[in-house]
Amino acid sequence: MGWELGWEWPLTGRTEELRFIDRAGRSGRGTRGVLLSGAAGVGKTRLAREAVAAAVRRGTLTRWATGTASARALPLGAFATWTEPGGGDASLTLNRTMDALLHGAGPAGAVVAVDDAHLLDDLSALLVHQLVLRQAAAVVITVRSGCPAPDAVTAVWKDGHLERLEVQPLSKPQTAAVLEAVLGGPVDRSSASRLWKLTQGNALLLRHVVESELEASNLRCVRGTWRWSGTPSVSPALADLVATRMGELSGPVQDVVDLLALSEPIDIALLAQLAAVAAIEEAEARGLVTVQQAGDTLWAGLAHPLYGEARRVTLGALRARRMRGRMATALADHPGHHGDNTLRRAVLAVDSDLPPDAALFTEAAAHAALLMDMSLVERLARAAVAAGAGFKAQLLVTTALAATNRHEDIEDELAILTAMATTDAELVRATLVRVPALAYVTSGPAEAEAVLDDAESRVEQEGYRFQLTALRAYTEATQGRPARALECATTALDAPDLPDEPVILASAGLVIALGVTGRTDEIAQAAARGHEAAARSSQLGFLRTPLTMAQATGLRLAGYLRDAEDLVASFREEAKDQEFGNELSGFIMGDNELARGRVADATRRLREALMGLREYGNAGGFVYFCLLSLTRSLALAGDLPGARNSLTELEAERSPSLAVFDPELALVRAWVTSLEGALSNAIKLAHEGADGAARRGQYAHEVLALQTAVCLGDASVAGRLAELTSLVDGPRVWAAAAHAAALSTGDAKGLRAASAQWEETGDLLSAADAAAQSASTHLRRGERAQAHAAAARAHRLAQTCQGVRTPALLEAARPVPLTRREREIAVLAARGLTNQQIADRLIVSVRTVEGHLYRIGNKLGITNRRELAALLLDS
Repeated sequence: MGWELGWEWPLTGRTEELRFIDRAGRSGRGTRGVLLSGAAGVGKTRLAREAVAAAVRRGTLTRWATGTASARALPLGAFATWTEPGGGDASLTLNRTMDALLHGAGPAGAVVAVDDAHLLDDLSALLVHQLVLRQAAAVVITVRSGCPAPDAVTAVWKDGHLERLEVQPLSKPQTAAVLEAVLGGPVDRSSASRLWKLTQGNALLLRHVVESELEASNLRCVRGTWRWSGTPSVSPALADLVATRMGELSGPVQDVVDLLALSEPIDIALLAQLAAVAAIEEAEARGLVTVQQAGDTLWAGLAHPLYGEARRVTLGALRARRMRGRMATALADHPGHHGDNTLRRAVLAVDSDLPPDAALFTEAAAHAALLMDMSLVERLARAAVAAGAGFKAQLLVTTALAATNRHEDIEDELAILTAMATTDAELVRATLVRVPALAYVTSGPAEAEAVLDDAESRVEQEGYRFQLTALRAYTEATQGRPARALECATTALDAPDLPDEPVILASAGLVIALGVTGRTDEIAQAAARGHEAAARSSQLGFLRTPLTMAQATGLRLAGYLRDAEDLVASFREEAKDQEFGNELSGFIMGDNELARGRVADATRRLREALMGLREYGNAGGFVYFCLLSLTRSLALAGDLPGARNSLTELEAERSPSLAVFDPELALVRAWVTSLEGALSNAIKLAHEGADGAARRGQYAHEVLALQTAVCLGDASVAGRLAELTSLVDGPRVWAAAAHAAALSTGDAKGLRAASAQWEETGDLLSAADAAAQSASTHLRRGERAQAHAAAARAHRLAQTCQGVRTPALLEAARPVPLTRREREIAVLAARGLTNQQIADRLIVSVRTVEGHLYRIGNKLGITNRRELAALLLDS
């Protein structure tokens, strides 16, 4: 692939260290140089080389020497290049070597760098000591932490002759910066974090891991962003490097390391049953193993994540299976928390030489579900089914597939589950899993409703029918039938003894319906019951995602953007250790950042989330939601090719099961169309979104659609927005109504007031548009001072929005004496469209376009499209 360790990585994230070294080398306080100490591979040598390179650029004489174990037996072995052959007096030899070393130094002096000075022989160490004491040269020394160094080397910093700098591993942000510099593009946050955790910020290990993952194609660029997926691929070079760090492993010590590589951490008492105590102590003394206390228990773990990765690669399959079997057997009789022991036993046993245990695997899969490790749930539950387990294990298989949205074969698994159901309880449990999978992933609403109808007809007990009604509340809400969703949710939630899962589903359906109909002030209470149910049953924790998204969407639609941000931050913290949940929280955060106007941040976060979600197919519709936000973000950022491509993907992902978001799809189309320059068509699309929302009773979506039309310059919707203030909760409708009223009457001061109102809600993008429209209105009236002030406000807000580009902002930034229609045609012409293409897009005659372009040329004094582009288009 062309990625070779011989290629020098850019030095990134070490600015402070380089400044420290530079100051130490120029110090006038009696010190002239620095001792760099740190772990192997942390980056000491690279810093020293950079210091030497800087000295070369200043015209300074530079020398480089390296201490090695092999040269340590030779006097002045590290400085053999400058030592004359033959014996003689040691003092005389030392002075001659120093003279040769510094020969050629000019007024700028000399810099002597000694790498791995802890390996110097005594005479070489004495030479370094004399260089420092005599201040004959600035000296840069590296030593490995924890390794004994010659007394003369230790003395130079202990006595204050050299500054000492402990070189720390790269931090998470520094690791991310290094990765982006090396790979030449953005790296998604999750991947950078995982690589930092695996390498613990060690620069050398990071370099080897990156090369290994590039070669294995686990680290790859997807849509412009680098992402690392899968498990680490340990290359031979990386394995050798880690093995060198670990040192030679005797049989007993190797047993300790391998046991931990297969299942760390391990209770010391249990480990002592499986390995020799002396070997455990030796492994700890050598830094291979760390021991930590938690409560009354001592736990052993490997000292570095890569130790386990490297050992698992070299472990033979039979040895690994035997060792797992030994640990699983020992755990069966070991005291400890029952659930934790059961899960560890099962994980070990499933890949061991023990006979399969269906009961153990089923119980462990249920416990893994409590921990939200759905990949492990699927693995253990499938093993249980293969070992002869029944409905409960099959339910866990399908639950895991549904929760992680890995639906390649879910329809077959769901059919098996339904066929296994013999009671009302089992039929309802199967339906609660099967209907969402059919509706949002594999088939669509028609088949899902048929399955739900069939289940309702077969269930005899009323209590179980209420559970199905709760499910229907959710599907009705997402299909854009909020009135029916409200009815079903109320019926289900009023039922006595409704179990937690249907409570969450009904609550999510209720929150969606309340949010889109504009009854946002009722959302908090409705959502609380669902969150309480999820908290009672951590196995249902994955259902908090649609509930949280529904709540955040309702708050966003109403204009409670800061409340939405707080909610999302809380959810992000809860989901940080769940792979799928982490991707979803990233999407919801990006959606909220877009609503606040932070377009660049939103685009990056949404791209990262989209890459992660795509690994789960359509992710139960969440890929569609993510594309809705990403496409709008790209359009607002002015990325027309990116927005067009994203819109194509979005249209392909659209499902009738998610029709509640059709108004937002119309608005995305409107923003992309406005970026293309067809402003009148964009306004029509915004009206289509508003009309569709109104027909369904989704009044909050209607407000958002009409607000979009106003931001695009439509002054005709003030009346309807005024009516909606009595139907819809929240600050958005009031700000939109004020904005529309000011635009409709040409009230420049009113537009500035509307901008302030939008800023107060946290919608900085709409605030920028209103300020830009105020500037344009003032300018049309010849009020240049007021126009300048409003334009400055619009520019400030646009900068806060990270360079957002909208028609209103572009018009304010590049004012020309054109009517709105003339400007629209001028922009389309500037984008390179022919007269026929413009006529087709705007549904007018070619002659009309020609007439407009003639008048535009006369007004602006231009003669061609290139001049139009220079005048009207942002570069």
